[in-house]
Amino acid sequence: MSSLADEPCEACTSDDDPLTGEEYGQYLDDLRTDVWEVVDDHHLHAEYVFEDFRDALEFTYEIGELAEEEWHHPDIALAWGEVEVDMWTHKIDGLHKTDFVMAARMDRIYEGYEPAE
Repeated sequence: MSSLADEPCEACTSDDDPLTGEEYGQYLDDLRTDVWEVVDDHHLHAEYVFEDFRDALEFTYEIGELAEEEWHHPDIALAWGEVEVDMWTHKIDGLHKTDFVMAARMDRIYEGYEPAE
């Protein structure tokens, strides 16, 4: 879906500053605008919709595996037909490019689950 999803997840250091709105704005173009939003210039929030609980559960498992692979863990809330995700870099208490790479990868995973309209 997006070239951002193909970029590496690079860990930040404690010396890095969180991205500003101007800096992260370029990455938003590569995310699904119907799913993701930036909240208070601090974190990404997503609401993914599914046809049933099973798809939501399987998607949650897949993004959990991605998080373990990259050692970058979102907050995930699973409900019937919905998965909410909050993503930010705890080390800098704000947004880093890696958060957007992970979000783009989640969007790519979601392509296999998105309900038909």
